[in-house]
Amino acid sequence: MSDLQPAAGENASPASDAGLARGFGLLRATALNMSNVVGVGPFITIPLMLAAMGGPQAVVGWAAGAVIAMCDGMVWAELGARWPGSGGSYTYLREAYGHERWGRLMAFLFIWQFIFSGPLEIGTGLIGFSRYCSYLAPGLTAMQQKLIGAGVGVVAVFALYRKIQAVGRITVALWLGTVATMVGIIVLGLPHFIAARAFTFPPGAFSLRMGFVAGLGNAMLIAMYDYMGYYDVCYIGDEVREPAKTIPRSILLCVLLVAVGYLAIETIIIGVMPWQEAMRSKYIVSEFLERLHGRPAAMVFTVMIVWTAFASVFAMLLGYSRIPYAAARDGYFFKTFARVHKTRRIPHVSLLVLGAVTIATAFFDLDIVINVLMTSRILVQFVAQIFALPLVRKRLRQQENGDSASPPATYQMWLYPVPAVIALVGWIAIFGLSGKVYIVGAVLTMVSGIAAFLVRARVTRTWPFAMG
Repeated sequence: MSDLQPAAGENASPASDAGLARGFGLLRATALNMSNVVGVGPFITIPLMLAAMGGPQAVVGWAAGAVIAMCDGMVWAELGARWPGSGGSYTYLREAYGHERWGRLMAFLFIWQFIFSGPLEIGTGLIGFSRYCSYLAPGLTAMQQKLIGAGVGVVAVFALYRKIQAVGRITVALWLGTVATMVGIIVLGLPHFIAARAFTFPPGAFSLRMGFVAGLGNAMLIAMYDYMGYYDVCYIGDEVREPAKTIPRSILLCVLLVAVGYLAIETIIIGVMPWQEAMRSKYIVSEFLERLHGRPAAMVFTVMIVWTAFASVFAMLLGYSRIPYAAARDGYFFKTFARVHKTRRIPHVSLLVLGAVTIATAFFDLDIVINVLMTSRILVQFVAQIFALPLVRKRLRQQENGDSASPPATYQMWLYPVPAVIALVGWIAIFGLSGKVYIVGAVLTMVSGIAAFLVRARVTRTWPFAMG
């Protein structure tokens, strides 16, 4: 049998085999993705976007990020429909490149970089949470803020240490708070919106000089950080109902809703606050609302923002804790991570270990965290995953030619391969413009991963050192 057997429907990678329970339908899956995506990201990066582009033309960065996210989301959607189990990129890379040869290397490299990039991404939510807490309590010291962030990580792990049905209900409740926050900002700001202020561009704002290109690259990196997470449901496929249908729909719906929300929020904010002022703001949403409705209203929305930050941490910990579990279950990682709690039916060892590493990241600086986690992922995860898609299609055609009974895919990328090419160009541009230090760091991470893989393969006598 081919190692590239397409899966359609819930019977693929059944939860009973993995010991997990299916508690996520379309609503909960979309809520999970959106909670992961939004978090505190846009509420701390709008000033960074304005500074990167030098004015309200930052909207170009948001729009470019939305296009890349939607196109890349189609890649995730098709791969998720083919292999709707837990693990996400780990599974897709292993299967697409052949799990007995190159797929072993690609899967290992993904886990290798994920060991630190995953907790770093989750940690941005903890850092953002603690930053906005300093608006609520201005007297907080830097160390007190970091301790608050670490404490939030502990609470998130505790909230996730329960049955998936309860986790699903918590996810929807947190998502509703996230949606209420975004809608509230738009509704309260819209009556005060001044178009002339929002679209007052500085001279030469769109001239194609090096400053604009470099600024756009930086803005796109920040934007993609804010969009990251639209694929979170792919990591918990064994806990999703009808995953081959639910996963693609929840991904595309998430990107569409978030893109509209992001563009609306930034446009309204700079239509109230001059962009020169907004780009220097430390608590941009709180200061925006304080300007319009006074400090009490700003305090209320600041509480809602820290709610969305917690929702993001919760969603990411939920999805990412399933990656080491899936790898360990398949023999690609330490066996203890494959353990499932007897009564709660969750991968508790993986959750606790990832949670502990994440809590430590609360003590790092935000700008460095964002750049490191983004550049370290692009080559191994996003670019390699895009190249996996034509491999999948080619091998499936060969399989279908030999077996007319092969089930059809439940989702295929629209206008293939155009979206995949757009996503590829976008990711490569972001990587190339991210800065020499981060590029070198990402390459060294990949090289060290290859070295570790070869050492492990030599010891275990697996490919490429397999014995006759």
